[in-house]
Amino acid sequence: MSAAATIAIAGTGGIAFASAAWLAQAGHEVRVWSPGGRGADGLRDAPLQSTGVLEGSARVVVADTPAQALAGAKAVLIAVPVNGHRAVMDALLPALASGQTVIVSSMSSLSSLYLFEQARARGVDITVASMGTTVLTARRAGPAQVRVMTKRTELGVSALPVARADAALALCRELFGDVFVTDPNSLASALTNINPVAHGPLALFNWTRIERAENWPQYHYMTPQVAAVIGRLDAERIALAAAFGLQVRTIEAHFAKSFGTTSATLADIAAELHAKRGGPPGPTDTATRFLGEDVPYGLVFSAVLGKVAGVAMPATQTVVQTAGLILGRDLAAENDLIAPLRLEGESMQGLLARVNAA
Repeated sequence: MSAAATIAIAGTGGIAFASAAWLAQAGHEVRVWSPGGRGADGLRDAPLQSTGVLEGSARVVVADTPAQALAGAKAVLIAVPVNGHRAVMDALLPALASGQTVIVSSMSSLSSLYLFEQARARGVDITVASMGTTVLTARRAGPAQVRVMTKRTELGVSALPVARADAALALCRELFGDVFVTDPNSLASALTNINPVAHGPLALFNWTRIERAENWPQYHYMTPQVAAVIGRLDAERIALAAAFGLQVRTIEAHFAKSFGTTSATLADIAAELHAKRGGPPGPTDTATRFLGEDVPYGLVFSAVLGKVAGVAMPATQTVVQTAGLILGRDLAAENDLIAPLRLEGESMQGLLARVNAA
């Protein structure tokens, strides 16, 4: 086991609780801060219990403020939905100290670049590590309980500044095991996230099931034609990455690395996962993150980058517009990172210089 360290976690959802359980059971001192104020109350008088691929219990510390959570912490893990990244980062910034590493899991819309540039503007020298998805998949099962469903077998991580990529890789391996490889930069990490391309079409084409709150296993309903639409969005994502000189793996390769699938096509992979896992269940709430988060912070972000790079993204734009139509909202306006990052009007060379900051 690696030497014990103090780790702060911002968030109290399934991923935050799973990460806390993993780190605490490995002997680290874990402090959990709830951005909403009450999400960690169940941990004040009870140990955090985990089931699934991680069985056990351990005590964690509940911090009432960011300053309490971050004081003396070696690393800070941000594990909140991406639509909360900017607000949480703004809350953490005054408490961050030079020398700390912030791990953003998972990162989207270059939220890690926002944090890094904001910290530098304050004269605070931090390292920001970005993951395109989470190390663990999990769901909260109670006030002090979490079910950990899977641990990924390979996951990319990048760093800002890029010169600290090796140190970020070593830290992530120290905390979560030898499953990490290095992404070239945070833009690559952002574009490795396949959730938006999968979740948008899956939610739209199963919308009546969501509205009726039906119990529907999502891989079973990733039918061949739905998978074909997802494939078109994925092709646009890969072309966008290539325009920036980046190579990202296909959605099929993502499933193979994450869940050990062996089928070649996405439709067959979905059938394989359904046969193996029988789930997870699809969303049953029209406020689902599949549209409310993955579209503005994933597909809208990609569409903006497409304009920067001159890459046509008609399938992506169609899903963005359809999602906005069915929700009755301007989803492009809901992304609160694009404006402060000055992405609209940015050049390819300018953005690459920023994500490759030394």
